[in-house]
Amino acid sequence: MSGHNKWSQIKRKKGAEDERRSKVFSLLVKNLTRESKMAGGNKEAPGLRTAIEKARASNMPAENIERAIAKGIGEGAESYETVIYEGYGPAGVAIIVKGLTDSPNRTSNEIKHIFSKNGGSFAAQGAAMWAFTKGEAGLIPNMEIVLTDKDGMKLAGLIEELEDQSDVENVYTNAA
Repeated sequence: MSGHNKWSQIKRKKGAEDERRSKVFSLLVKNLTRESKMAGGNKEAPGLRTAIEKARASNMPAENIERAIAKGIGEGAESYETVIYEGYGPAGVAIIVKGLTDSPNRTSNEIKHIFSKNGGSFAAQGAAMWAFTKGEAGLIPNMEIVLTDKDGMKLAGLIEELEDQSDVENVYTNAA
């Protein structure tokens, strides 16, 4: 009976954990590279220092942190931009997607595809941001929309797919 022994269970859990850590580390490297480039490699600059602290808090190896900083100040270093996309999901739920990317056009197209595939709609800048207030912890909804179970399942699928996209850092909604 395949898949019922202890090793298979451990392998599956480890694979899922490795995939999650890979996504987190990828976002941290992008952030470190961007902040390093902006700070000229100065580790005492507030933005770079914060990025380093976040990486250490996520148990990123020191060697990887140093490599990302060096990549940011190196010749021909990749340039990462913070991007914000807005849209609407099931039952008119406002959705804000924040990310960090080296190719805004590619990421925009991928996010549009995810919205359309999951019954949502991609919106113009400012079309959904009105539903949120910027707080210290991110974006706080001004009002929350209560969803039916069916719409809640659709929204959960949309959010999960958005979060699986490699350039996405955070997804905010005003769903209750």
